[in-house]
Amino acid sequence: MYGQNPPQPASWEPAQASGRLGMTAGANPGGVFTSDLSVSEYTLLGEAGFEPLGFVLGSSVYHIGVQAGKWSQNMELGILSQAMYHARDLAMSRMRAEAAQLNADGIVGVQIQIQDYVWGEDVIDFVATGTAVRSLRGDGAFRAPGGRAFTSDLSAQDFFRLLVAGAVPVAFVMGACVYHIAHMSFRQMLQQSGNNVEMAQFTQGTYEARELALGRMQGEAADAGANGIVGVNLVVNNYVWGMHATEFLATGTAIRRLSPEHKLPGTTPRPTFTLGLDS
Repeated sequence: MYGQNPPQPASWEPAQASGRLGMTAGANPGGVFTSDLSVSEYTLLGEAGFEPLGFVLGSSVYHIGVQAGKWSQNMELGILSQAMYHARDLAMSRMRAEAAQLNADGIVGVQIQIQDYVWGEDVIDFVATGTAVRSLRGDGAFRAPGGRAFTSDLSAQDFFRLLVAGAVPVAFVMGACVYHIAHMSFRQMLQQSGNNVEMAQFTQGTYEARELALGRMQGEAADAGANGIVGVNLVVNNYVWGMHATEFLATGTAIRRLSPEHKLPGTTPRPTFTLGLDS
């Protein structure tokens, strides 16, 4: 987990959330489940032995502070890195709290969206969403270590294949790094003008920023008791900090191997060659 001040679990929820969750299949046997699953995903989830309980979400509207980088130096902006991580983790923790109210074994299709508003240039809304699910076996075998509900950004198709292969998601993991890329001096700009040359200073900065993000993501997976990470995605985001400050974000789903008795029956379908006729 990044930062000197670890995020605190959610201690509140909107009054409307309790009413909404109380009407779902997870809280009421006669309730109606809600999900962001497509029809195909819903069908595959059933074949995997899971049932959807309810659409769960968590939100955190966060004010991003200020930190200046040195003009000619590559450096991480630690205050901003911590803010971006903390805000996402607050949203995730509130989403997990909703899933816990439904006694879910996990959350599939996790997404973290970012929204800014016109009433605050330095205010960003982080929203985590997903579908809480429960195994029809009812033995808790698919939960993460410690009995926690797993979280995953895998599609239902990949979730099904993962179970067939004898593994299960543990946690949606992430690593964030907001990094200041050094400015070039006037002399450096003159030296490279008209030449094919690597921008070594920029290469070094972006390389280090990505490594920091990936290392933090791997650290989260290790802390969660996972064996590996699938679906790693590394993106670059630019927000309100200026042209030379950029966020590098690594995400993925940490997984663990199941014991043979918990492996989902079936075989992994063989890949087939498909020839597209589109121009």
